[in-house]
Amino acid sequence: MSGIVRKSFDSADETRPFEDGKGRLDLITSGNGSVGRAVFEPGWQWSEHVKPIAGTDSCQAAHVGYVVSGRMKVVMDDGESTEFGAGDFMEVTPGHDAWVLGDDACVVVDWSGFGDYAKPTG
Repeated sequence: MSGIVRKSFDSADETRPFEDGKGRLDLITSGNGSVGRAVFEPGWQWSEHVKPIAGTDSCQAAHVGYVVSGRMKVVMDDGESTEFGAGDFMEVTPGHDAWVLGDDACVVVDWSGFGDYAKPTG
């Protein structure tokens, strides 16, 4: 294995589109796991655009990531909520819904929860 690995999200190892064209997940894999860049378009909501793919009542992925641009609201199954914006570090446990706030896409890089995110189960 090489001591240096260089990859680009613009030519990701895998791209997973969300329902209704409301964004996509670009996934890069390495010997240390997967890292994803998600582009959530305005109007995107997990319960509308990923739930049909995931087949669960709420998002069951644990996320550790960085918001590159845009804004997103996350609401946990127990009602706890917060908003994330550009420059924010985010850590979210399983059991939540989320949606884009405003008219700009929200771009998130996640090095924990995107390995199986929006991956068709069939």
